[in-house]
Amino acid sequence: MLVHTALDRAEQVARHWSAAGCPVVIHCDRKVPRPAYEALCQSLSDLPGIRFATRHRCDWGGWGIVAATQTACEILLRENPDIRHVYLASGACLPLRPVQELVDYLAERPRTDFIESATTADVPWTVGGLDVERFTLRFPFSWKSSRGAFDAYVKLQRLVKFRRNIPFGLVPHMGSQWWCLSRRTLEAILHDPKRPVYDRYFRKVWIPDESYFQSLARIHSIHVESRSLTLSKFDFQGKPYIFYDDHLQLLRRSDCFVARKIWCKADRVYDTFLNDAEGAMNRTEPNPGKIDRIFSKAVERRTRGRTGLYMQSRFPNAGWENGLTGAKYSVFQGFSELFEDFEPWLTRIAGCRVHGHLFGPGDARFADDQYTISGALTAAAGLRDYAPRDFLTNLNWNTRGERQCFQFSPRANQDVTWDMARDTNAQITVISGAWAVPLFQAGGDFAKIRREAARLQKIENTFLAVLRSSHAKARTKIWTMAEFVEAPAEPLQMAIDEIGNRSGRRLSEMPRMVDLKGFGQFLQNLKNQGMHPYLMGDFPTQPIVPPVIEKIRKPYLIQK
Repeated sequence: MLVHTALDRAEQVARHWSAAGCPVVIHCDRKVPRPAYEALCQSLSDLPGIRFATRHRCDWGGWGIVAATQTACEILLRENPDIRHVYLASGACLPLRPVQELVDYLAERPRTDFIESATTADVPWTVGGLDVERFTLRFPFSWKSSRGAFDAYVKLQRLVKFRRNIPFGLVPHMGSQWWCLSRRTLEAILHDPKRPVYDRYFRKVWIPDESYFQSLARIHSIHVESRSLTLSKFDFQGKPYIFYDDHLQLLRRSDCFVARKIWCKADRVYDTFLNDAEGAMNRTEPNPGKIDRIFSKAVERRTRGRTGLYMQSRFPNAGWENGLTGAKYSVFQGFSELFEDFEPWLTRIAGCRVHGHLFGPGDARFADDQYTISGALTAAAGLRDYAPRDFLTNLNWNTRGERQCFQFSPRANQDVTWDMARDTNAQITVISGAWAVPLFQAGGDFAKIRREAARLQKIENTFLAVLRSSHAKARTKIWTMAEFVEAPAEPLQMAIDEIGNRSGRRLSEMPRMVDLKGFGQFLQNLKNQGMHPYLMGDFPTQPIVPPVIEKIRKPYLIQK
């Protein structure tokens, strides 16, 4: 056993192993204060089957862990000539099944070595970018305590193209440091005539405890079963998962002999597996794969998160999101300018929540003139403009389950345009040039109108370029105002069908279009003043009469 913390739990587990008739050799990290170490020795002095190895300083990623393992194994093999297998465990390991089941399992496989061992080309779990290089470079500095020196020395070796020679006949392998080796294999490793060569080489390998025995077992073992009998799971950063009391049933389902890391204060877990012999698991083959699905889901939730959710504990960097928003939504630009009471009409026809202009100008106009909606999202322009993207994502997350529609225009805050364009949940429908209708209706100083028209046209042109970009993923429909006014029924039908709440139904009523009499001449006046209003399309100067859809009367019979 390799212990360095929670010595009270290490004592409890050591007694459990010893009570089952297993000799135990404990190595305690030299960094543990001497009084605590002596107290551990004194508390276990009543058990003759427990020995303590010479202490080494064990830094993560360094040679000390291998040296400690070698020392402990030498004592165990020397003082116990009858043992057939050696099981390496830590102070945070906990037997999940009766020890006798493990003894019987190993007795049936006397020449099998259970050690995870794979070449660097075959392992997907290396974290930090050092797989082959951990065997060809030198690592005299600690990665944890001297990270700057560690990185600088690696960079220097790469710069000068330094490369260490791997001892002849040795093929580096990697795997979990928690193994169970047969006596024959372990003695062959410890008594190998080339051991000084191997030890000298691995002293400068990074994380040698994951490669020393894994590589040498391939030389000396008769039969390697490349798996560990210890349940040990790691997250996407290479950090081990810690099991707590609420993981009790999960540990039961694993059918593994030993698990790590167990939280030192998980009293229920320790009491269950160390004291409840009747509650032990059935005699089945260890199968950690039964719970791999749960760990895979945990990794996915940790790395990708729920689509569209942002909060204090999850605020991914740009490009790392699992989808920008949490639900589909529709954006309409130019419709509220061209049609009277467009929002109430769309609410009736589409059956969804339709807002006004959420991104300005002014405060957000929520449906039904609400100032605060789900999730305590307020209409205050200051809060919205402080983080417009967060305003959009919060709106969709807080109202998921109900389709949201809102109006947009060149007068709105444009900081959110790229976010909407890249969002696969967005449906954006644009009538280009419709922003000119309010200017046409307002009247006043035409010089100011011309300047404002030029400004709005430039903004909308930029927005349209964003929507047509190769990076845009939103579903977009763009019509010029001239195209739309000529036949508005078909574009409106397409927009409603895209929402999808009432698909297949033809429009029975049209929204009322504003009076455009004189609009063509208004555009001509802009041209005469030196501005070119090209986003409206080829708009005629003659008045356009909007089409009227007559209701078809139902046929009926008249009896005489």
